[in-house]
Amino acid sequence: MKPAFVIIGKLNREYILPSSGAPLIDSPGGNLLYAAGGLAVWNTNAGLIARVGEDYPHHWLRHFESLGFNTLGIHTIHNEKNIDLRSFIAYSETNERSTSNAVSHFARRQLTFPKALLGYQPMDDSQTDPREPQATSPAALDVPKEFREVRHVHLCPFDFISQSQMVNLFGAGSNQTVSLDPAPSYMKPRFWRDLRLVLQGVTIFLPSEEEIRSLFWGETEDLWEMAHKVSEYGPRIIVIKRGALGQIVFDAAENHRYEIPAYPSRLADPTGAGDAFCGGFLAGYEKTSDPLMAALHGNVSASLKIEGSGPFYPLDVLPGLAEARLQALKEITREL
Repeated sequence: MKPAFVIIGKLNREYILPSSGAPLIDSPGGNLLYAAGGLAVWNTNAGLIARVGEDYPHHWLRHFESLGFNTLGIHTIHNEKNIDLRSFIAYSETNERSTSNAVSHFARRQLTFPKALLGYQPMDDSQTDPREPQATSPAALDVPKEFREVRHVHLCPFDFISQSQMVNLFGAGSNQTVSLDPAPSYMKPRFWRDLRLVLQGVTIFLPSEEEIRSLFWGETEDLWEMAHKVSEYGPRIIVIKRGALGQIVFDAAENHRYEIPAYPSRLADPTGAGDAFCGGFLAGYEKTSDPLMAALHGNVSASLKIEGSGPFYPLDVLPGLAEARLQALKEITREL
């Protein structure tokens, strides 16, 4: 059966030390799964596209399938030295994030250091060229034929060249909705010209506040002005994710502006909240064709994600909770 959605991104083997609660040691993660988890709060009929190495656990793939996801687009790269999917994050008591000095973080918490993390070095995106495709990034050739006509597609953050190839593949279809969450590595003023060309095939652009401020650094401080400038190059909807401040939504097609506060949930582990928002947004947009309602769906997905660890934590909450939060958010959202 052809999926209703396609999500394209990266898979990780995660080692997470949250500020409270049990650590995750060698657990399935990556922006692809957090976006899929956010979408699955509302709809699980999605095809997943990513790359993994030969050592990626097969039972994880079977678990994704048991949740309703199509894993046909998850490709195993053979004899590839550069496929290291390990990812380490530690959070302080105030939820400050650290991705380095794994040994000291485990020691501080009196936890046994996992042998599988020996030799781990966090990837420094500032030292990589966004125009160079990374071995762990999915490529246009990885997209199964059955996925190419799917109407709703989300691109998680990965290198610029691979993302732009995906936009060319999907964005050319006039009836396809492509949402793009940019990678921080290319959200710089010097990349603006290249990015503008890619935006022509994008329907929904979903940067964080930090990323869009970096893109327009030295030009303007006004987030609405930034959103309007982006819309001039193609995207009909611009959503700026602001973490604990919620989101602002610019519906360029109808010239509406909305401010949405973050749903007041208990913060346990913020990993993947932005990706969960994007997945929820796409599910809401497919259901309603309304940018505001889509953003409310995304907001709820993110609010559920931060209350626990792992990409599929939002699926374990009480039935009806997501709908209840959606109704509550509707009451406090305002149009400017």
